[in-house]
Amino acid sequence: MTDSTLIRWIDGDAPLEISGGTTWGMPFARGSVPAAEALAVTDSRGTTIPSQAWPLATWPDGSLKWAGIALPATDSPSETYQVKYDGGASPQEAGAPPSGGTAVKATESADALTVDTGTLQMVINRSGSTLFSSLTRNGREVARDARLISLLQDGVPEGSGTAARTAFTGEVTGVVLEQNGPVRAVVRLEGRHRPDSSGADSPWLPFVVRFYFHANARSVRMVHTFIWDGDAERDFLAGLGVRFTVPLQAELHNRHVRIAGADGGFLLEGVRGLTGLRRDPGEEVRRAQVEGRPTPDVQGWNPEVSGRLHLIPAWNDYTLSQLSADGFELRKRTAPDHGWVGISGGTRSAGFCSLSDTRGGFGVGIKDFWQSHPGQLDIRGAATEEASLTAWLYSPEAQPMDLRFYHDGMGQDTFEEQLEGLEITYEDYEPGFGNAKGIARTHELTLFAYDSTPATGSLAADAASASAPALLQATPGYLHSAGVFGDWAPVDRSTPARAELEEHLDFLFDFYAGQVEQRRWYGFWNYGDVMHTYDHDRHVWRYDVGGYAWDNSELSPDLWLWYSYLRTGRADIFRFAEAMTRHTGEVDVYHLGPWKGLGTRHNVQHWGCSAKQLRISNPAYRRFYYYLTADERTGDLLTELVDSDQNFLGLDPVRKVRPDADTYRPDRGALGVGLGTDWGSLAATWLTDWERTGNPRSRDRLLGTMADIGALKYGFLTGEALYDLDKGRFDTGRELIRVSHLSAVFGLVEICSELVDLVDDSGFERAWLQYCRLFLATKQEQVEAVGQPLEGIYLTQAHSRLTAYAAAKLNDPELAARAWASFREGGEHLNHESAFTLRKVLPPHVLLPVDEAPTVSTNDTAQFGLAVIQNLALIGDHLR
Repeated sequence: MTDSTLIRWIDGDAPLEISGGTTWGMPFARGSVPAAEALAVTDSRGTTIPSQAWPLATWPDGSLKWAGIALPATDSPSETYQVKYDGGASPQEAGAPPSGGTAVKATESADALTVDTGTLQMVINRSGSTLFSSLTRNGREVARDARLISLLQDGVPEGSGTAARTAFTGEVTGVVLEQNGPVRAVVRLEGRHRPDSSGADSPWLPFVVRFYFHANARSVRMVHTFIWDGDAERDFLAGLGVRFTVPLQAELHNRHVRIAGADGGFLLEGVRGLTGLRRDPGEEVRRAQVEGRPTPDVQGWNPEVSGRLHLIPAWNDYTLSQLSADGFELRKRTAPDHGWVGISGGTRSAGFCSLSDTRGGFGVGIKDFWQSHPGQLDIRGAATEEASLTAWLYSPEAQPMDLRFYHDGMGQDTFEEQLEGLEITYEDYEPGFGNAKGIARTHELTLFAYDSTPATGSLAADAASASAPALLQATPGYLHSAGVFGDWAPVDRSTPARAELEEHLDFLFDFYAGQVEQRRWYGFWNYGDVMHTYDHDRHVWRYDVGGYAWDNSELSPDLWLWYSYLRTGRADIFRFAEAMTRHTGEVDVYHLGPWKGLGTRHNVQHWGCSAKQLRISNPAYRRFYYYLTADERTGDLLTELVDSDQNFLGLDPVRKVRPDADTYRPDRGALGVGLGTDWGSLAATWLTDWERTGNPRSRDRLLGTMADIGALKYGFLTGEALYDLDKGRFDTGRELIRVSHLSAVFGLVEICSELVDLVDDSGFERAWLQYCRLFLATKQEQVEAVGQPLEGIYLTQAHSRLTAYAAAKLNDPELAARAWASFREGGEHLNHESAFTLRKVLPPHVLLPVDEAPTVSTNDTAQFGLAVIQNLALIGDHLR
């Protein structure tokens, strides 16, 4: 035995059941594991269980760095697991299912692909209008003809006007079996929405859908992504969903509707109800229907009921609509041409419903349902032989989606006028750049195949698992021991000073989690992001003031959250970071069009700013989630960025303020690339691609530009180098000193920390140490080192971790003391006790009672958090 580690459920206790299997990612120290195939998983009793492992990343020496690991579905999951590597074991002995065990099997033909988990079977046609043509369990079809649907509205009328809606259906154009067992299979589908009527609008909304199958599973995970490619001035999305046909055969009173409300509650009804009648069919009859069991033979009922069954209404249609984060409505009707009857309402639905009879049925749950409002669940035709169940990801009852830019430009037609606007609202406006075309959105659903109507407790567990899927993770101690993600260390409260800083970190996370709830930072395009800066006069965040509104990864809150999770292992921090990664990687980044691969700087609208930059699409923000969960969609986002250096040809990120604008000619093969936010993002791109795929292009550009930075006379202090796109190298002859306070606060520190340990390049390490040592040095020290003082030195507290890095590498106690002094003295916004206290603002002064921390902003919070985390890891022993 050469390596093992304890794996635990992120939420603490083991779930009662894992209906669809589970997958996670975990790292291994350099050189410790040669390949994923020889990994094995044992439960808490030491029994080897079926598993599947595959490489996610490798170290430069070829050894395994990250692996994805999958376990089958089970009704008795272990409290903990261990992952072990034994160099002498065969793949069968290590990770493959034992002889005779159940395996997920995918069978391919020219027209279709069939996946069998041993419990359910899904048939996926290779093209056409269905995502799958059939879903069966125990030989009985429980759902068929699953299809994506959307509604396009041609305007948003003011007043009493009307607008036409056109129905679209997703057309699958490609199906790929990405992974084929034995424990986990993944099928990827792609296509576009096409109009249902001929001669109507053109296709739109490209989509990617993945289905995830695990051995023994009775549920299937579905991940759906679409890209917005409409014209915001005339195209308004009025509905987006997934529709399933559900065959029903049993009597109407043995058909069961189950819809989740809030806090584990359920609507439990028969299509033809037998409770509450004037005449009682009998207690056993009533109890059987409520519990979803077959009712006794009708001949044994009270004849006063059995003879009048045809006079009891059959409820054909049901709807739950969640149009805000704070309220849902339930209603039903007997037929399309009859009125709706209100059932009930509540606050936050779990986003789950099922339709079944005594021989089986189908259920669907939507993750983050109320958080991503407006959503809706529809059941139609429950009294017929072919009902439908629609999971609306955007409710057709909500206001149509309006993605038009929020102002008319206010005459800002030139760079000079736009820079003036930047001075007053912090908004970097440019005509035509506030365009949402190319942004994306991902939803996760769980599809359940039932062999009967489940008991309410089982349904509640299914709804909960769809809302917050159970996840296995390695402990913070193990993750740290593997040597991944640079300079960080698990939580340590061993001294009063350390404990105080840990309390500050806890306070700031808890504050932001509370702000998400109090300020209702929810909604289809917003969930996962936070606001940038607070308005103390109005007691609101500056949601309507240019670049002070949505944060869009400004100054790396993504990194703060992920490093906080690595250190603590807290489930609430993980889910906060997960939501941010889903949002910032999809909504804040373009996935098609001229800005593909670029992200949008902070703004009132996520896509509103004219600064389309790599610092927002930076894979350093996404790779945590990819490696910790083995999520294929996040892998897609990383792959999209592989050639992002090409973007410098089409859009100069500093075009409005370039000092050499009169002579700069990027078409002549010398692209200006900043050595901070730009190169840091490119380095993260190339590093991630190299370790994921071994791509020599990415490897050579990473190692080559590292060597070039080391060869520059002033290294990182040069600020910007000229990049040859064809060669992937910098011109090393540039002699210039130009630093920016933003260079090191968008992931550069974290990536350079990894690269210095990963790659033996003394020149690059020397250049990085010079930058770290001099950035907060005295003016005299800067002049002595490079002949002039450095200008543009701000965010002192954030940059204290540069000094800490130099202190740790050079073993210099004086630099360590300076780092902590800079941390304390440079906290313009976060170095005061008032920053870590809350005060309640009460009516009538504000719209709602809210908590506010008087001196907190997202930028300062993220960088304070990262400074604490990295300073503690690097020079914690010098803390006083």
